[in-house]
Amino acid sequence: MPWLGCQEDNEGSWAIGVFFGQSPFSLKPIETTEMWRNESAAWPVANPVITCASASDSGFPSNFVADPFLYVQGDVFYLFYETKNSFTMQGDIGVAKSIDKGATWQQLGIALDEEWHLSYPYVFNYLGQVYLMPESSQKGELHLYRVTNFPLKWELDRVIMKKPLIDSFIIDHNGEYWLFGSEHSSFGTTNGRLEIWYSSSPLGPWKPHKKNPIYNTYRSFGARNGGRPFRYNGNLYRIGQDCGETYGRRVRIFKVEVLSRVDYKEVEVPFPFEESSKGRNAWNGARYHHLDVQQLKSGEWVGVMDGDRVPSGDSVHRFLLGCASVAAVSGLILFLGVLLGAVNCIIPLNWCADYSGKRSDTLIAWERANVFSSKLRRVFSRLNRVPSFLRSWIKPNTFAGRSVLTLIFALGVALSCTGVTFIYGGSGAEEPYSWKGQFSQFTLLTMTYDARLWNLKMFVNHYSRCASVKEILVVWNKGIPPKVSDLNSAVPVRIRVEDLNSLNNRFKVDPLIKTRAVLELDDDIMMPCDDVERGFMLWRQHPDRIVGFYPRYVDGSRLEYSGEKYARKNKGYNMILTGAAFMDSQVAFERYWSEQAKPGREVVDKYFNCEDVLMNFLYANASSSKTVEYVRPAWAIDTSKLSSAAISRDTNVHYKIRSECLRKFSDMYGSMRGRRWEFDSRKDRWDV
Repeated sequence: MPWLGCQEDNEGSWAIGVFFGQSPFSLKPIETTEMWRNESAAWPVANPVITCASASDSGFPSNFVADPFLYVQGDVFYLFYETKNSFTMQGDIGVAKSIDKGATWQQLGIALDEEWHLSYPYVFNYLGQVYLMPESSQKGELHLYRVTNFPLKWELDRVIMKKPLIDSFIIDHNGEYWLFGSEHSSFGTTNGRLEIWYSSSPLGPWKPHKKNPIYNTYRSFGARNGGRPFRYNGNLYRIGQDCGETYGRRVRIFKVEVLSRVDYKEVEVPFPFEESSKGRNAWNGARYHHLDVQQLKSGEWVGVMDGDRVPSGDSVHRFLLGCASVAAVSGLILFLGVLLGAVNCIIPLNWCADYSGKRSDTLIAWERANVFSSKLRRVFSRLNRVPSFLRSWIKPNTFAGRSVLTLIFALGVALSCTGVTFIYGGSGAEEPYSWKGQFSQFTLLTMTYDARLWNLKMFVNHYSRCASVKEILVVWNKGIPPKVSDLNSAVPVRIRVEDLNSLNNRFKVDPLIKTRAVLELDDDIMMPCDDVERGFMLWRQHPDRIVGFYPRYVDGSRLEYSGEKYARKNKGYNMILTGAAFMDSQVAFERYWSEQAKPGREVVDKYFNCEDVLMNFLYANASSSKTVEYVRPAWAIDTSKLSSAAISRDTNVHYKIRSECLRKFSDMYGSMRGRRWEFDSRKDRWDV
């Protein structure tokens, strides 16, 4: 039941990405290599390559995946990782396989499942035998497993140590084997503790280092291990976790200078890992706490790293803040009731000292026997005088009183919205959607000019933080272009300055575009990143179509341009406005600039309009099957209504010009007659 996986988890939403570089200190994410899923795919692969959805879709529901370790056999990558079981809520060890350098992964199943929590599956080879040493601190012991049928069958070889060690690894150095791990079972120990043992064999027996514990310091120091140690240029490096701000905030790299039975010394070295500026919309925008790097036979280095979009304990933190906001609203309602006279008694009158009504014999006996009761009743009595005191102090029928009531009401509304947002609003991340277990990225293209610079700044600031945006291309048609530094962007921005102010520039063939997927989006359209991500997923299912958010219906006999209401009235559409649409840049742009499309481009230049209509006719002319796909956005704002700089501001004139374009394009490229696709035809109901 894969739908049970990927539930919100207080430990986070960890996922796993692949990185490549010429050294362990120059790692770049897989998307920078422009690696394709296969020869027919119309998009490059992007991180994360393995998520809870990858595991869940394979038959073992998972809330998250983390702690990745690579085992390389020739050209085949095996990845061992922790997967949190959605039923038992404990960690198991999953394994996946890749035969294309990490571009795609086949989920092989669960390699190890015990009655206790497992994580950190450190896998290594010794004398031709493959061993697995996962963390099993919940059991109170460190276990070593030996493979019997790689990679899914393992048996317990021995208990290495009867200590609840966390995140341990074994490394050979200077003729001896060294075991690094942390024990947090003692009172006062934190993620700032590290211990070392040594032996002549990785199978033991193990003796403690003379200086144990090596560290027992701040959580941010990086004492807790964060992956496999590695050698580079003859030096040994250890990876540690910085748990200062939150658990697993980042990894830190330490160069081991001295490792002997009597001494240990390491110094931190720079780790030039570029953190995402997309915040929670990036899969590793909040933290990354584990790295395994290895050198391939080609000399290239490959690394696997986990990442999370939310801090540790985020769901509990949000729930507590939401409950606190609701409690504050309840207090404000009570206070407002007191001021308006709706609440006269805060506590029952028979609890008050001056109450003269009848009391039960039990209550009277309790009052006589308990000295504390009389003091308590006096407090209650004074408390019940509060309503009249407040009404005399803040008079609702005065200007000051009305101001106070208005302020209380506004504060109550704000706290109510805050409470609902924290409890039901989620983590604040608008995540990408995977297709067949894969993620990708697209180029966002917009066309503008100097009179709309304020639009552009808002546009870039918002959309650059959408999860799958790789780059923003600004087609600058007129005026002095801005500097890239003037734009607050989380991704690279490229400004392409055009010599001629033409709408045809929108679809100009551009060899510098690094993705096949391009989202053509007018700079005056604002919509949630989640709608953008849904549209991108749908385009990856149908890369031969125009996939967008504004449907139109062109009646083959009527040939008059109308808005979305006309399409809704006819219960179907056959055009998608390319002012907010995904398309294959190589196919669409080459088709638009073909010799066949030249008469159409001349019409576009004549009317300074209709470039999107022309693109739809070109698609329809090239295929007899469905050429457009609609995705309904949750909401969309047209900011051009706030400005006079818009060619469609006068709707009547705009529609009249487009109707003329329809007639001309129908003569050039054929009628749209017989083409109509219904709304609400998709199972996901994204086109309702």
